[in-house]
Amino acid sequence: MRAIQRLGIGLAALGRPAYINVGRTTELPSGRSVEQMRAATWSVLDAAYGAGIRWVDVARSYGRAEEFLSGWLAARHREDVTVSSKWGYTYVGEWRTDAPVHEVKEHGFDRYRTQYRETRELLNGHLSVYQVHSLTESSPLFRDVRLQAALAEAAAEGVRVGFSTSGPGQADTIRRAMALEVSGHRLFSTVQSTWNILETSAGDALREAHDAGLHVLVKEGLANGRLAVEPPMALRAMAAEHGVGPDALALAAVLHRSWADTVLIGAVSPAQLWTNLAAADVSLGEEEREALAGLSVPTETYWVERSALPWT
Repeated sequence: MRAIQRLGIGLAALGRPAYINVGRTTELPSGRSVEQMRAATWSVLDAAYGAGIRWVDVARSYGRAEEFLSGWLAARHREDVTVSSKWGYTYVGEWRTDAPVHEVKEHGFDRYRTQYRETRELLNGHLSVYQVHSLTESSPLFRDVRLQAALAEAAAEGVRVGFSTSGPGQADTIRRAMALEVSGHRLFSTVQSTWNILETSAGDALREAHDAGLHVLVKEGLANGRLAVEPPMALRAMAAEHGVGPDALALAAVLHRSWADTVLIGAVSPAQLWTNLAAADVSLGEEEREALAGLSVPTETYWVERSALPWT
């Protein structure tokens, strides 16, 4: 499979007016009205599709991302796009950049039923993967047999059921979720986790998931834009040697992981997308991969810094 075919577009930073991605604000329309953000989303989707990307990832909590994507799919008559979405967070930001709270998390049966219905109403006929959003070991899902059965029912109807992870305990969550069975069958067939050259703690668990047959999606390959805007000097220098930006080199490091089936890009403009796509043509030698591996930071440090990023 060509590298470009392993890339996907994530709409976390396009479906709502505020998000934590660094380097996003100057690429977006200043007003960020619903109409402006819809146009920006369609522009990125058009560019991504033209480049050969066929996977788009959204979530109920990404503001109007599902709505924007649904309209684009219908208008452009795109039947060959794989769509993954997520449930478990509700967007409560009221389309304000200065909202005191932007999303609220709940992994309960009623929340799942409501959000699955909402997602199907918008994306029915296109939805391929439905994921538990930011599953952790403390999630009530691991104890809620009724919720597990409902997810298994969706899987039986042909929707791949998965989960995403976040935080310093990703590896433990991945392994526990992989072992979860309903009626003797593994419940989850996909996993979406954070992995980048700064935060590598989930790597072994993701490789195990891939080897076990789960489809692995990697998110936040640019550390919410930090690796593009504030890259370590070693990353910047190596990128210059390859004639690409630090964003492309950081994404290339993800693509070089054989267990990374789909690598999600969070570009918010065609210009950002084109610089990201240069990753598909970067070949890294063993010494370069080892040098990049040396840039990782302590897991707890990474997540503390991420949690401090402002919504803008």
